[in-house]
Amino acid sequence: MRHKARTIVAATAALTLAAGLSGCGGDADAESGRVSLTVVATNYGDNVHKNSEGYWDRVVLAFNVEHPDIDVNVEVYAPDKVDEKVAELVERGETPDIVQADGYSQYAAQGLLYSADELLSVPVQASFVQSLADAGEMDRVQYGLPFTASTRLLYYNKDLFAAAGLQPPKSWDGLVTAARKLKAQGVESPIAVPLGPEEAEAETLMWLLAGDGGYTDDSNSYDLASPANVRTLTWLRDKLVGEGLAGPVPPGQLNRDDAVQSFLRGDAAMVNGPLSLIRQIEDSSDSVPYGSIPLPSRDGRATPAMGTADWIVAFKNDDHREAMGQFLDFLYSDKYVIEQAAEYELLPVTTTAADAMHADKRHKALWSGLDTLQNLRLYPVAETNWSQVAAAIRKQIGGAVKANGDPRKVLDSIATVAKTAE
Repeated sequence: MRHKARTIVAATAALTLAAGLSGCGGDADAESGRVSLTVVATNYGDNVHKNSEGYWDRVVLAFNVEHPDIDVNVEVYAPDKVDEKVAELVERGETPDIVQADGYSQYAAQGLLYSADELLSVPVQASFVQSLADAGEMDRVQYGLPFTASTRLLYYNKDLFAAAGLQPPKSWDGLVTAARKLKAQGVESPIAVPLGPEEAEAETLMWLLAGDGGYTDDSNSYDLASPANVRTLTWLRDKLVGEGLAGPVPPGQLNRDDAVQSFLRGDAAMVNGPLSLIRQIEDSSDSVPYGSIPLPSRDGRATPAMGTADWIVAFKNDDHREAMGQFLDFLYSDKYVIEQAAEYELLPVTTTAADAMHADKRHKALWSGLDTLQNLRLYPVAETNWSQVAAAIRKQIGGAVKANGDPRKVLDSIATVAKTAE
């Protein structure tokens, strides 16, 4: 369902109508000296927490106090509608000035976007968490400005662990030992491993990184069928799945939401989940006593943490470039970065905001996530064919860990998709 924010304007109604949804401005703007920016944004709300309209309203109202000659019109759409809406506007020649969504590579590859250094002040550009800034680069130029970030942690049920006399595991051997003890204590699903079609690319990347692999190599090129990745999926197949420790259904049939619900009910003792799981636990009537840690690595050494991010991009429009830069500088002030992160259990995208949240006990639930910020590894979103590769992972990866599954064959098949979709 489309969620449309009320439009915040300080110009007259006539000027607003003249500006329309186009990022191209108009004669009325030129004559008055005003600039009207259009923004398309993603809604992060749900049926319990209010949607993102209020956030953008507050930002725009405060910005307009400092910049009364710049109008900012924001429309907020559901996550599954944003890409479609932006593509429609671009096709119609009504390209918005600024878009906040989950990718940037498609339009960067077409040369339609400003780079970060063409828009932002030096202090703002330098404030981005480095791992996020790097992930926003294509051909060593940053086009994607990180807007939100998150990581995945291993959540565990403290009561079930205490009943089995367990501490949180620090390695894969420790994880298997814990899972076996939990199973012996009658726990239905020691760990839920969702490799079903909903979002298998996230769960998969977590395990691959913990096994010293990943989707890409050190040069950020696809390396899907690496020996490390084969070893990781073989271990999952033989240990967690083969010994009946992963449930409540085979990983290839288990979606993320079902895995989370199993954890909330107390049926699963462990599950990998995003930081937003904190909010789900707080809202749940079951009130699961939980702890969270980074997913243990194969040998207990520190490895990169799986991260996700949403991005802001600015489409080229020289008449609006200066105004876009002023608005984005304002948007990335600590106040609004922290507000967005705190409202939806996300991670801040600037180092100054991260430091402030780590020093504030009100944000203690996010501290484990904050500790991962400088060592995040994100999806290869700079690859224009990432969506096809992710679809192949969702479709095929569960088959790698089923009984008699062939991890190398499955990974080779996904690697072929990456190569043919280029």
